[in-house]
Order: sequence, then structure tokens, then C-alpha cells
Amino acid sequence: MDIADISQRFKQFSQRECEGSSPLYALLANRIAEDNEILQLAACSRANQPIPNLFLAAVHYLLLDGAQHGVSQYYDSIVRDPQPIDPETYLYLRDFCLQHKKEMIELLENKRVQTNEVRRCAYLYPSFCHIYGKTHKPLSLIEIGTSAGLQLNWDNYRYSYNHTECTFGDDLSKVHITSELRGAGLPTLLKNSPPVVYKMGLDLHRNDLSNPDHYLWMKALIWPEHRERAALFDQAAASMNSYPLQITEGDGIALLPDILKSIPEGTTVCIFHTHVANQIPYADKMKLLAYIQQLGLQRDVFHLYNNMWDLDLHLDYFLNGEAFHETLAAVDGHARWFEWKGKGCIDHHQTV
Repeated sequence: MDIADISQRFKQFSQRECEGSSPLYALLANRIAEDNEILQLAACSRANQPIPNLFLAAVHYLLLDGAQHGVSQYYDSIVRDPQPIDPETYLYLRDFCLQHKKEMIELLENKRVQTNEVRRCAYLYPSFCHIYGKTHKPLSLIEIGTSAGLQLNWDNYRYSYNHTECTFGDDLSKVHITSELRGAGLPTLLKNSPPVVYKMGLDLHRNDLSNPDHYLWMKALIWPEHRERAALFDQAAASMNSYPLQITEGDGIALLPDILKSIPEGTTVCIFHTHVANQIPYADKMKLLAYIQQLGLQRDVFHLYNNMWDLDLHLDYFLNGEAFHETLAAVDGHARWFEWKGKGCIDHHQTV
């Protein structure tokens, strides 16, 4: 793997993703980008993975698993009162990585960056309300890259926007997701969730949250300063026992034809994925789009996604054999905010 390319990835990760969100990762990624020895270590990452995320998660995993080192003093997720980051911070990280080189390589070669951001359901909820408004048929959901299925359970969560007391979805849910709705666009927000009759998650590697190692890896993927994200993850994970899911391990794109045979008639087929497509090779992306187009000639189908070509949330769909495309929203990577681009409505005349 080209070291110059990996260096550029760390620089972009620092500037585009971490600035204003994780001062620790912004600093560490920027310094890693200039350190050839650590970049050589990062080059051990498995193919088609977002290397900075994977590398920093590997460090975080080892610390959460009990590795003792001075670098832990800078991690909000490890100590109650972390030390302010300074020029010494990176030297601690560097030393940690070299001390734990064998363990780092094993993690980089075997682990994956997988979906764990429950808050992304904040924009999935209005998206599926929007889809339901077009067909008024119960939804059948297939999520590609489902990981543990936390986002596949979006219909079992409670939502509020812009710090108001109005809530949508499941009013009894202990998982309360909040997000900032920016701009003048108004999404469709139904008071109660659209009916969902079928769910299937597909992933190359399923994370079983009852497995302590899987649970710890998913936690390690959450950035250290993001305590609210970690708490929301714990709440959603705890709720999984009440809503068991079908999750099939394998190539989601290859599995689609057989999975679709089991979907009930008279339902709206929804294939979706968030922040997964950047790990899908280009040829497979085109295969997925071609298959959905072919399916759209046979039945109505909706494809909801982001991070395939850009970060916006897109909806491609086929109704009565006719193709449509909408860009639904601009979204923050961790769904702290989203800006709805289309028209919508709020059920029961509630306002956000």
C-alpha cells in the first residue's frame, strides 16, 4: 500500500472529519501523516478499509481492553478528567503503537470499520416516513453493512429535533435520539413510525453484541471525546434483546437476489446503507445499482444511501417501472445535524 496515499488519508481525516469534533484525533492523525514508521504500521490494514478510522480504533480497543500506558491520560473514554492535548500527546501514542506493534498488526489485518452510529437514525426516520408517503404500504427493510443491526431498528427509537419536546417514533422507547434540523427544508415526520413487516441485515462480518469482544470493538470505533455517542450506543445495544433481528453474514450485494425472494408481497422494498459504500469497490457499486435498476422493472423498490459518491443522503427509486432520484439531505457524519433538501410535512401539525 502506497505510504504517500496513506499519509494523505490521515491528513484529510484530520482536517475534514476531526476538526471541531475530536481535537485528540485531529492532532494524532495530523502527526501520523508525517511519521513514516507509524504509516508503515498503518499500511498493514486490510484492503478497502478507511485506514485512519481503523488504526485509531485499534489503539482505542487495546486501551479499553486494559492496556496500561501514559497515552490513556488523554482519552475521555478511559479517564474521568483527561489531560489537555499538547505536543507530548503524539509521542505517547507513537510509543504505545511501537510497544504494541504485534497486537496492532493483528487488529489491522482482521478488524473492520463497521456501523455503530445510532444517531444516523435521526435522518433515517424522516427518510422512511418520506418513502411510506409515496406507497402507503408496509415497509420491508434490507440493510447492507448492517454490522450489529443498530440502525435496522430505527423504528423502535424515539426522536426529537432542535431541542423541542415534540417526539416522534416510539414514545415508550428508552433510546431517545436527538439531532439539529438545519435550513428551511421540512422533512416528513410522522408521529408514529411507518409500519415495518420485514427486516434483514447483511454484512461481511456480523457483530454479535452479546459477544464481549464484538461489543468492545464497536465501542472502540466511537471517538474518545464522544461520550454522548457511547451512551446512546449502550442504550441501543441494550434494547436489542427486545427486538431480535435476522442478520446474514456474507456479501450483501451477492445475497440480494435470494433475500428478495423472501420479502412479502404487497410491501415496499427498501434497500439502504449509511456510511458503508466508501468501503465497497467501484465494480460492486455499479453491480448493486444495475441490480436495483433491473429489480425496478419488476416491482417498486427504493434505494436509500450516502457515502457512495458524496456525503449527501440520496434516494433512488422505481415506481411502476419509472425511475426517480432525489437528494434528500446534507448530513453530518455523526448525524449531529442534517439539512433536508426536499419538501415534507409533520404529522398532527406538530412543529420542530
